[in-house]
Amino acid sequence: MDSLAKQRIDALREELEEHNYKYYVLSAPVISDHDFDLKMKELQDLEARYPEYTDPNSPTQRVGSDINKNFIQAEHRYPMLSLSNTYSEEEVTDFYNRTQKSLNEPFELVCELKYDGTSVSLIYENGVLTQAITRGDGTRGDVVTDNVKTIRSIPLKLRGKHYPERFEIRGEILMPWEVFESLNKEREQQEEPLFANPRNAASGTLKLQNASVVASRRLDSYFYYLLGEDLPADEHYENLQYAKSWGFKVSDAVRKCGTLDEVFEFIRYWDIERRNLPVATDGIVLKVNSLRQQRNLGFTAKSPRWAISFKFQAEKALTRLNSVSFQVGRTGTVTPVANLEPVQLSGTLVKRASLHNADIINSLDLHIGDMVYVEKGGEIIPKITGVDKDARFLTGEKVQFIKNCPECGTPLVREPGEAAFYCPDENDCEPQIKGKIEHFVSRKAMDIHIGSENIEHFYKAGLIKNVADLYDLKAQDIVYLERWGEKSARNFLESIRESLKVPFERVLFALGIRYVGETVAKRLANSLHSIDCIMSADIWKLTEVDEIGDRIAQSVIRYFSDEKNRLLIERLRKTGVQMEIDRKILSEKTTKLGGLTFVISGTFSKHSRDEYKAMIEKNGGKNVASVSSKTDYVLAGDNMGPAKLEKAQKLGVKIIDEDFFLEMI
Repeated sequence: MDSLAKQRIDALREELEEHNYKYYVLSAPVISDHDFDLKMKELQDLEARYPEYTDPNSPTQRVGSDINKNFIQAEHRYPMLSLSNTYSEEEVTDFYNRTQKSLNEPFELVCELKYDGTSVSLIYENGVLTQAITRGDGTRGDVVTDNVKTIRSIPLKLRGKHYPERFEIRGEILMPWEVFESLNKEREQQEEPLFANPRNAASGTLKLQNASVVASRRLDSYFYYLLGEDLPADEHYENLQYAKSWGFKVSDAVRKCGTLDEVFEFIRYWDIERRNLPVATDGIVLKVNSLRQQRNLGFTAKSPRWAISFKFQAEKALTRLNSVSFQVGRTGTVTPVANLEPVQLSGTLVKRASLHNADIINSLDLHIGDMVYVEKGGEIIPKITGVDKDARFLTGEKVQFIKNCPECGTPLVREPGEAAFYCPDENDCEPQIKGKIEHFVSRKAMDIHIGSENIEHFYKAGLIKNVADLYDLKAQDIVYLERWGEKSARNFLESIRESLKVPFERVLFALGIRYVGETVAKRLANSLHSIDCIMSADIWKLTEVDEIGDRIAQSVIRYFSDEKNRLLIERLRKTGVQMEIDRKILSEKTTKLGGLTFVISGTFSKHSRDEYKAMIEKNGGKNVASVSSKTDYVLAGDNMGPAKLEKAQKLGVKIIDEDFFLEMI
């Protein structure tokens, strides 16, 4: 059973990391918030039940990042934490009762609409906007001040006089439905990829380098949280009213509630009325009104105890299934897509929906021509959730999953325990070739500055057929292509030269070996040190590496047993791509913390959490996510999680601060 649990944990981590990347970096999610939350909850439960499989780099241990390296980054003075999500009135009641028990005194809740945009924190000094920072990873974010200044609903100078000398205000940057639909229509005409929803359109717009283009997108904003040392009131609701008087766009829907009945009345009203709003919303946020009571309730490691979000149930529609097509992804996974009779859903016209895999198709018992229920959770890519079998007549053939790759004709493979079929011909299947190149150049891999559209151009022009071809490109090869000039070609080629400095563990990740994500690549690189050692390792050598199981080991062996992949490695090696761990890094490794296990909790002043994790690994220690009897030390900063503190004290685990830790190393 433990091995099955480990396999499921590994699969969830890899899947969630991929969704995090698509959501925060590419702004192109493929599942709903609700489905993502369910997968995250499953992983959290499994990690709690099997603490021996903890991993400091698990998706459960971090807030997803939207950082873009083209922007300067800045630290958040106050961390931008995420809210705990609820989906039922019972869970709201639990939150209310929990708060009542903790405070043991009367309290009010403030109910607000949960706007579905991209989060931003604005800093004002002496009534003037001085900085705008995206949420990023919750600790650091991108500085997008120039772009934010183009949004007309955001005041550059405040009205009135009675505002603090310095304060922050947080809210959502939004793209109105009308603008979103107009933008997608324009992109469709130009044969450009469509935005999945207004949130991703807003996020992508805010990261554009040209502020004039940002201005043309007509973004909007709503603000909902004031922070600072000298706020005008000790009530959240009152501070929002002050903010409104200073010129901020604060929703008129904000309401103080003294009872649960009032909260539920607010939720039920807006679950219907939100469809008439000009911008996207996906729920309600409930906050304890008193700032004093908020301070008393405090925080968990990832979210405040004084606030939750209630997510609306996804909207459904009934429409006809016209056909099913099959798409091939980067790793060869084949995804079935339903082509539908167009239907209005959550403010947009839906023509396609994901069917996920063969098991889903079989469970739905789909036939061409069926009337199907389509759902859009959080206005993301829709999915089919059911069939109206009472409406079934004169339908076509039963939908069957294909047996051969729709792109290259190779017979599809389905590994034991896996839900998906995939095409094993990774070197001759066009979507896989282009997908591998897109993965190779991505920020967390080789960080080469080229987007998917230009990869498509290069591929069609015959300039690249694999990742090694990137290093053979010359300026004269690309300057004549559409949208390219001498400056853009020079910048692109410079980023290729810079990629030769990318450390080996990221190179290994960039190769796109099936099941080898960031964490696995780092483990393999740190244990075996070079590509040659990894290529020559047998299954026993590979599975000796911490957290590498049979499935990953077999995948690595399969990759390097392909002569085309070995030739690709040699071409990359000859260009100067790093194929081993830097000797200086190896020489700097110590065993000062050898055999010691650490849990990190709280916020720190001298180094970031990630820097401390790197120090622990560099000195032979191990990072784990949760406190257990096997934990040697808890490295504690400010606002340490109370649950971890309680467990550490109960188990007698030593709690140290950053000064003590720095002395240890």
